[in-house]
Amino acid sequence: MFSKTCKYGIKATLFIAQKSQFDERVSLKEIAAAIDSPVAFTAKILQLLAKEHIINSIKGPKGGFEIDKVQLPKITIKQVVRAIDGNSLFIGCALGLNECNEKEPCPMHDNFVSIRDQLNETLASSNLLDVAVDLNLGLTVLKR
Repeated sequence: MFSKTCKYGIKATLFIAQKSQFDERVSLKEIAAAIDSPVAFTAKILQLLAKEHIINSIKGPKGGFEIDKVQLPKITIKQVVRAIDGNSLFIGCALGLNECNEKEPCPMHDNFVSIRDQLNETLASSNLLDVAVDLNLGLTVLKR
């Protein structure tokens, strides 16, 4: 459902959010290790996220990546997905047709619309703070 880049982007953002709760900045290498992603690939993802103002990139010897604590409850997983994969998951056709609507539906349209709406709601209502808290409590994991 999500692209590979988006999956790693979500994981990276959540790891940064988890550490940001305690005012910790994390390095590129720490993030890559935490999400089992190659460093160069992770760097490209982090650039995208910083450009979209999801995360902050701080340069210098005490630099790294962080998310302002006051932003954690305001940033949703949907925003992360949109920053990386765009809006197609929320408005696109299940089969990738250019035109798909109620008047000219694809074979999957009726079933997919309800799934897409539910996914949209789930991602829009999941903020970084709530997910980071669950990670810190050990209720969820980013890798096995």
